[in-house]
Amino acid sequence: MAKKRAGTPSWKQNHPSTLFSNSVERSERAVKQAMSHPEEIAVEHAFHSLERTENALQNAEQRQEHLDIVGQNKEKLTDLKQQLHEVDATLNDPN
Repeated sequence: MAKKRAGTPSWKQNHPSTLFSNSVERSERAVKQAMSHPEEIAVEHAFHSLERTENALQNAEQRQEHLDIVGQNKEKLTDLKQQLHEVDATLNDPN
């Protein structure tokens, strides 16, 4: 059996639905961080993370593979965006 070369990503790591799933997980951590520490930099980081996740979603949808998993993660992404907007609104509320 041939040995995998170091530094060569596996097909699983490059698969659009896997990349999207991983991106959703990273965004979830960033949003949770912003919720627990509602500071401008944490919120900004979470928004950037969600932007990258949106791009990963578009790539996964274009490939039209594993649409059930993509759909579940898309719902999670929608929830994360709502949570982050609530944190942002609280942070920017002068009262």
